[in-house]
Amino acid sequence: MPALKLTRRHGLLAALATLVPASLPGVAHARRPLRIGMIGSGHVGSTLGHLWTRAGHQVMFSDIHKGPAKKLASELYPLAREGTPQEAAKFGDAVVLAVPYGALPQLRHTIGSIVGTKPLIDPTNPYGWRDGKIGRLALRKGAGVTTQALFPQASVVRAFNSEDMTTLEAETFRTPPRLALPMAGDVVQALYVAGWLIHDAGFDPVMVGSLSTAMLFQPGNPGFEARMNATDLRNLLGVSANNPIDRNLATQFSGGM
Repeated sequence: MPALKLTRRHGLLAALATLVPASLPGVAHARRPLRIGMIGSGHVGSTLGHLWTRAGHQVMFSDIHKGPAKKLASELYPLAREGTPQEAAKFGDAVVLAVPYGALPQLRHTIGSIVGTKPLIDPTNPYGWRDGKIGRLALRKGAGVTTQALFPQASVVRAFNSEDMTTLEAETFRTPPRLALPMAGDVVQALYVAGWLIHDAGFDPVMVGSLSTAMLFQPGNPGFEARMNATDLRNLLGVSANNPIDRNLATQFSGGM
């Protein structure tokens, strides 16, 4: 598995010290509910928003049309509210790109500077027929590295893109072994945030590697719609269970919080 870039360039912020165990194995930090800025309020945003508010996180929904965001905020009150994409990006401890992949170049101009170095979770999948030039580029080079190039300061994590939202709705908190969701990224702290959000949504996180490895679970590749438990998914993708992120997350989930 390619080495992660353990760099401070992507925002190893003091604020994240309250959210993640940093890079100190065996040191547990108190978890608190996250504030999540949801960019998009369609099927992806709605599904993830329902799962996360159920776990006690706060979500600000946004959309180019105010209707869907307002409806979700009303349904999930008091843990949800609505706002503009800029307001959601500012609100969130983590920001989620719940939009078609083709919208990302415009969002770079709209929210890129506001997101800054925050964890930026990217669950959207590129399709050449729908997303044009940027979609074809992401299919060729990998969505992870392409999204990072669009948001160069952000701590991008690819996650929640490997399964259809209908599958997530049906499989959340299923009888163990739980459904596993792969994640990939270059910033350790952001990966812990994503791993906790995967867990709190009712699934088991599987650390795959750096952003370049996210190609393994985008459309057309083995990990896409694999619908497996963690052991089987690791075997399929050829990744080890013995990595610090998965070990620390497992320790936290087993009662270290």
